[in-house]
Amino acid sequence: MVPAPGSHQGLDRLDGAWWRDWAARVLVSLGGISAILFIVAIIVFIASQGLEFAWNRLSWAELLTGARWEPTANPPRYGAWPLLAGTAWITAVAMLVAVPLSFAAAIYIGEFATGSRREWLKVTIETLAAIPSVVWGVIGLQVLNPLIQQWFDTPVGLNVLNAGVILGLMAAPIMTTLAEDALKAVPDTYREAAEALGATRWQVIWRVVLPHARPGLSASVLLGIGRAFGETIAVLMASGHRLLPPTSVFDSAATITATIAAELGEAAVDSDHYQVLFVLGLVLFAITFSINLLADGLVRGRRRRA
Repeated sequence: MVPAPGSHQGLDRLDGAWWRDWAARVLVSLGGISAILFIVAIIVFIASQGLEFAWNRLSWAELLTGARWEPTANPPRYGAWPLLAGTAWITAVAMLVAVPLSFAAAIYIGEFATGSRREWLKVTIETLAAIPSVVWGVIGLQVLNPLIQQWFDTPVGLNVLNAGVILGLMAAPIMTTLAEDALKAVPDTYREAAEALGATRWQVIWRVVLPHARPGLSASVLLGIGRAFGETIAVLMASGHRLLPPTSVFDSAATITATIAAELGEAAVDSDHYQVLFVLGLVLFAITFSINLLADGLVRGRRRRA
């Protein structure tokens, strides 16, 4: 049987498409595998630097409950409770700032804004997310610091309130994006059914949209908490870095990440001080990993119910 004219060209085109498809699949697979390998490599590196000290010479009870962080004293004290408490206080204030802002922005963008206004708002929010953390730190240091001193009559404006507000503004853009995606995932038929029963626009949002989007909204809050837990430079510049547990939002405080950033460069390699900082890194990684895992579980649960 004689091949039809042009059949070889058709086979060549099919072979070329197959090879391009194969190359694309290989690249995508390598990208996914590399992300997992990078995470594993980070865990292995951190563990290799601090796990021996944590296993043989560190008291975990002192680390988690001790009230004095003095790794260079004689004898040294490795009580990380001030760092854990400072991280929790600042993150709590950040969420009090970020959650109302991000949810309000997500509701307006997803339920009220239309056309070019919606697109411009989304671009603006994404631009806010791209601002470097050091710029936010400078804002906390030069703008919020004197304002807090003036408005609340405090001797120091670098405190939990300052760092919390800065972290809240930093976390709000990503939380807004995730919350808006959760609202968009609610089927329009739910809205139409509620409106057909005579519900107002706000009743539809409050009684129908928000309850059905709750898992996604909860996931956005958890990811915002993870973002706040992992921030370093802005917190170091805005919190005052006081190594004592805070008792109010007007107290200066230190966080785990800021302490690692401030002390790692001065600690001798392989010293106890150097290794305990990597132990703090392991604790921070475990906290943020748990938060992200919980957020992923909420999102997967919503998808299964949908």
